[in-house]
Amino acid sequence: MIILKNFMNWIQNVLMPPLAKVGNNKYLVAVRNGLVMTLPAVISGSVFLIIGNIPIPAWTAFMKPYMSAISVAVNGSFGIISLLSAIGIGYELAKNLDLDAINGAGLSTMAFVIVSFNNKNILDTANFASSGLFTAIVCAFASVLILNFFVKRNLVIKLPDGVPTAVNHSFVSLVPGFVILLLFWTIRVPLHFDINVFIQNIFHPLLFAMNSLPGIMFYTLLVSLLWVGGIHGDMTLEGIADPIFLQFLTANATAWSHHQAIPYITSTGFSSLFVNVGGTGATIMLVFWMLSSKSKTYRELGKVAFPSALFEINEPVIFGFPVVMNPITLIPFVLLPQILVVGTYALMALHLLRPAVTMVPWTMPPIIGPLMATGWDWRAGVWSAVELVIAAAAYYPFFKVAEKQMVAKEVLTNAETN
Repeated sequence: MIILKNFMNWIQNVLMPPLAKVGNNKYLVAVRNGLVMTLPAVISGSVFLIIGNIPIPAWTAFMKPYMSAISVAVNGSFGIISLLSAIGIGYELAKNLDLDAINGAGLSTMAFVIVSFNNKNILDTANFASSGLFTAIVCAFASVLILNFFVKRNLVIKLPDGVPTAVNHSFVSLVPGFVILLLFWTIRVPLHFDINVFIQNIFHPLLFAMNSLPGIMFYTLLVSLLWVGGIHGDMTLEGIADPIFLQFLTANATAWSHHQAIPYITSTGFSSLFVNVGGTGATIMLVFWMLSSKSKTYRELGKVAFPSALFEINEPVIFGFPVVMNPITLIPFVLLPQILVVGTYALMALHLLRPAVTMVPWTMPPIIGPLMATGWDWRAGVWSAVELVIAAAAYYPFFKVAEKQMVAKEVLTNAETN
């Protein structure tokens, strides 16, 4: 118990403060919130992918003449992920810096489009897809920072009072907009410097690491430890991890739609659907044990928490049981996700389970969510069910310890009341 107590103190006093600052960083928050703009496109495109690839021979034969038409919807959604990201991140960062958000979005988009021209001065729309995602982030950051520099120093054109606000804002961005255009045009055209290739080379090691077993295990560990310390682990690291996982997913979707090998294992959906079964830490099975608990407190909490846990929302049990700063649940909450990561990664690496190829809402229930994310791979549903059994076994002994303590506390409370 002394070791656990020291470990909990280390989490709270050493690990939490710097990671909390990372989660609240205005630039990472802009990335996290800006990427939300891509979700309608990705989810909508995934619907077309799922419909066009239902693994039923009769359906496949029926859909074959229409696959080229379906590919238009897929390419028109997955194919503009980076473009949408430039818009969304520019908008959110400008808002975070107290600038006109529309100007931030517009200038970021302009910069991204400029660097997407090739050496023949022809717009290469391939960069609008997932391969240009990190370029979109860099362009958004640079554009909004330039806008911020000019606005905060009042180096802008201001129109007289009475001019419509929208017109006035557009003129405010005129000078910084010209500077942004000149800067990115000079880099891309006269200097023939391909920013997109340069940035991809920089981030390649990070992409490789996050698609590796050690990389995804470390990421999962950080998420779990943050939650134990009372910080929303998934949301804290979204600004760093989401661009990577989203790039993996779009590459997987493209490969799957062309009947090619799936390139990435840890795409969007790996953590949210296969590791966070019923919420981070696979706590749905902790809720399951609570439903039949000898403790009235746990039974009532289980009734409240189960409906939300079924849809991957586990804040009621995280803070109600609680899991936060609780040495009893620390071991299963941290180690169980590692077991699920290793098991899922191994099955996908051995081609016994298809990696996620479509975007489904993270609130999809277990079994159903993995089935849809993998393009109706029935093995995903089976593995999700097995994961529930593993989670139930992992939580049971620790829950019984907590239950015993809670029952004793309730007996004592009743005795004092009577």
